Amino acid sequence: MKKNHGIVALALLSAGTLALAGCQQGSASGGGEDGDGGDGAVTLQFQSLSDQPGAQAAVSAAVDSWNADNPDVQVEILQAGWDGAYDKLITQFTGGTAPDIIHFDAASIVPFASDGYLADLSDGLSDEVLADVPEGIWDSVTVNDQIIAYPSTMQSYMVFANADLLAAAGVEVPTGDSMTWDQLREIAQATTTADVYGLGWGLGSPAATVMTLAQGFGGDFFSGSGDDVQIEVGPNELEVPERIHQMAYEDASLDPVSLTQSGSDVLASFYGGTVAMTVQGSFQAANMAGDAPEDLNWVTLPPLAGSEGALQAANPQTYSVNIDSAHVEEATAFLNYFASGETIGAIAQADALIPASTSAREIVATETGGENGWDQILASADGLVGAPFLHADAYAAWKDTVLNPALQQYLGDQITADQLAQQLTEGWG
Repeated sequence: MKKNHGIVALALLSAGTLALAGCQQGSASGGGEDGDGGDGAVTLQFQSLSDQPGAQAAVSAAVDSWNADNPDVQVEILQAGWDGAYDKLITQFTGGTAPDIIHFDAASIVPFASDGYLADLSDGLSDEVLADVPEGIWDSVTVNDQIIAYPSTMQSYMVFANADLLAAAGVEVPTGDSMTWDQLREIAQATTTADVYGLGWGLGSPAATVMTLAQGFGGDFFSGSGDDVQIEVGPNELEVPERIHQMAYEDASLDPVSLTQSGSDVLASFYGGTVAMTVQGSFQAANMAGDAPEDLNWVTLPPLAGSEGALQAANPQTYSVNIDSAHVEEATAFLNYFASGETIGAIAQADALIPASTSAREIVATETGGENGWDQILASADGLVGAPFLHADAYAAWKDTVLNPALQQYLGDQITADQLAQQLTEGWG
């Protein structure tokens, strides 16, 4: 397989990456020579990033079950962490020591696929597994018509509300499949008082939120793929930041201080009753269920819908197979086994994330009874779609060096929308 070495070039820009060069571990297809154990069994190395105890237990249970049923193909878990995972994979791939099975996320793994490091799973995944995941989510892990990963769990952005503050303002809690941005703005205005902001939104690092929600307005930002990507920052792409800006500076219904904070920081204001609503990653519902004051009557509102509907960019966690593994077929067979509704459902509940597969979603819906916001959160999965930025090779660098700083300036009321568009466009060039 020809490698494009685009990732290698990026690695040379990072001193941290070079420092990792002496930290390579193991060899692809661990065990004995060519991945065969001393007893002739194939050993597959599975690098897992799951960091919650419940998720780790679900992964271990699936691996133990597989190993019991498949004595000739044993899977060994290599427990790793999210911090530094990208640089570590660069070192592993370029050094030929990458594990057979790799846990990551779509936005981060796609560049490795573009450089030829990941196996095509299109023919190896079973028809049942392929049919269990919506096409829009498969799009997020498809590169050059090849499926380069199995998508497992995802998050969406949801609006959480203090139902008592809405009632006090005479606002009826929205119901239905979705609610519009105009409704969000109206509720924020109605619930704003001298002591309470209608909305608190932790956008200290706003890039992921804006790019995800932009899909609801057809804000693609990019066309093309790989190195051949063009950027366009027009009205559709500016809708989300402009609407946030309007609520903060025209309506004074969105706490401007919250725009400099993290989502977790804003939760404290939500718990304290100084903001009536907050937009958070859907996983925060689990934290609210455990940490919110007992007298806080919080609810999850329907997914936000723009002109194109309640669409959000899907950036699922993924499981890929190293193309240089000595046992691609066996590794793919393990992914078919691992992709069961029971396993993915257990991981999703432990991480408070949305399962990509329909069968796992049904299991989570049944086991949670839809409580603590799960009804609305699981419903938001219907609007998760693949986004063009996932297939732009230079996106990660542009996001950190251009997009985040420019959005921070705009949401801080330091530049205009036109200047924001100019910075994003010129920064890509």
